[in-house]
Amino acid sequence: MGGRLRIAGYLAAATAGLAAASAAGAQTAPPFVRVTPGEVRWTDIPGGLGARYAVVLGDPTKPGLYVVRATFPPHVMDTPHTHPNDRYVTVLSGTWYTGTGPVFDLSKAVPLGPGSVMFHPAGAVHWDGAAGDEPVVVQITGMGPAPTLPIDPKGGAWTRVAPPGK
Repeated sequence: MGGRLRIAGYLAAATAGLAAASAAGAQTAPPFVRVTPGEVRWTDIPGGLGARYAVVLGDPTKPGLYVVRATFPPHVMDTPHTHPNDRYVTVLSGTWYTGTGPVFDLSKAVPLGPGSVMFHPAGAVHWDGAAGDEPVVVQITGMGPAPTLPIDPKGGAWTRVAPPGK
């Protein structure tokens, strides 16, 4: 009988410990966050030829998960660059033209429409933007810090392009 009481005591102590841990975890858990389109605050990208970004969640300049949005005006693209961490990009609106490699060549760009997703591996050279007549909005998720590292620091980070086929 003593063994059963001892086991019951261990189970009671373990259950109490788990309940306390759950209560402590609930107190330190981050709150739910909801962001509506009207709450998104856009900022001009310096030298971005009208391109803008918005931090939706997190902080891309610090370690940790972030979500940002970028919008490119028609005919504006960025030039070849990399980021130190993986990034996941979802096209929210417009047609986003994407290219890979150190040479910017619009004829090799791949157009991605709304709902498309592209994975950018850490350190992989790419370039992208709105080559067409419509603006583009993309949402980027990754781990910070997330600086943009140009392939040619002496060249411009942004360029205007003629529409594809013209």
